[in-house]
Amino acid sequence: MSDLLIARSLFGTTMGFHIIFATIGVGLPLMMLTAELLYQKTKDHDYVIMAKRWTKAFAVLLGVGIPTGTIAGTQLSLLWPGFMEVIGKVMALPFQIEIYAFFIEALFMSIYVYAAERIPPWMRISSLVLVALGAFASAVLITNVHAFEGTPQGFRIVDGEIVDVDPWAAFFNPIFIVTAGHVALSAYTTGAFVVASVAAFKMLRTPFGTRVYNFHKKALMLSLIVGGIFSFLTALNGHESAQYLHEYQPEKLAAAEGLFETQSYAPLAIGGFTDRETQGVKWGIEIPWALSFLAGNSFDTVVVGLNDFPEEEWPPLFVHTLFNAMVGIGSLLIFLSLIAFVWNKFLKKNHFPRVLMWAFVASGPLAVLGIEFGWVFACTGRQPWTIYRVLSTADSVTTAENLGILFILFALVYVVLGVAVVFVMLYYFKKNTVIDDINRAEQKNVPLYGSNT
Repeated sequence: MSDLLIARSLFGTTMGFHIIFATIGVGLPLMMLTAELLYQKTKDHDYVIMAKRWTKAFAVLLGVGIPTGTIAGTQLSLLWPGFMEVIGKVMALPFQIEIYAFFIEALFMSIYVYAAERIPPWMRISSLVLVALGAFASAVLITNVHAFEGTPQGFRIVDGEIVDVDPWAAFFNPIFIVTAGHVALSAYTTGAFVVASVAAFKMLRTPFGTRVYNFHKKALMLSLIVGGIFSFLTALNGHESAQYLHEYQPEKLAAAEGLFETQSYAPLAIGGFTDRETQGVKWGIEIPWALSFLAGNSFDTVVVGLNDFPEEEWPPLFVHTLFNAMVGIGSLLIFLSLIAFVWNKFLKKNHFPRVLMWAFVASGPLAVLGIEFGWVFACTGRQPWTIYRVLSTADSVTTAENLGILFILFALVYVVLGVAVVFVMLYYFKKNTVIDDINRAEQKNVPLYGSNT
């Protein structure tokens, strides 16, 4: 492997691991807030128990997300000095503001965890609102840098020097809003379906109709409703994202759809694999005119093909598969939510088929996979540029060599951290079962949040 490929693999592995915790860390606070609001409205103890248990899981995930995020920031500086030189002069603003967002999230998370039973309801809700806002802001601000990489503005390069820097113009780059929206909506979707996955698995292992079974069923239905809403909104936002690609990064859209020739009435290719030799998509299903409509809301929209660009500037052609996997998972999650809603509310069935339950169990891991596919597609589809048409990846990488040992060591660290997270979660929730929390919640003068073994 070349040093460039090792550097990309090392940073990609770090981000691939970190993004799991970062994404759930944005989505789970919304679930906690929703459960807390339902408890304050209904006084149903099941909802406050959900909020408490999800809070404990969130604390563990945050404990891993912080160091992995720190590692990612350090690797940016060490592995990509050319990139950080531009960012330091033009786009330092979101990094600086993100510190305050994280401060707000951590501060009010501490207040909720340690003082939930000693503060009035409005303060509990306010604390969770600020936790959710802090998590949202952190994700959006970091994503802003990614948006800037795709549509850089707010500076000029003259004779190799960066001049005329306008940090706010760089901050509010053309795709900032739509990219931030996509990240936030997909994070809320993932957080909800991760909860649904756990609830469905627990229902499969719990006798039907018991107190604990009904608790998990409430958690399942709540998470499927929230997940269904946000997965649908993510799909709408994805349509807008495709239009921005058409306008600002046309070769990325062409690679995503395996389109080689510029044309109007362009077809949308679903599935299959892009073949460089035949310049088409093998074994894919083509929907006539659909890509043109997706790109410009008109069937006669002209979509630029890959052959209009030098081949050395083409993104890797496998991004078509990544794009299809991301869209396919998102569509499946919408479908599962609709089935659950119809089955429970319209058909009045109080027992889901076992096959459907296992589909709910799979929804959480699939949602996380969808995030991974989407992130890899977003970054790989921009190649060979780190900053689109300004700085190539080859020019931004470090000149240091012998990075292979670092790649191996960091991979081992992530394996240890992943195993530790699973162990801590299993140990904590085995020592603090749902029935224990139910008993605590229903007894007077027995603290729920402060009674953990």
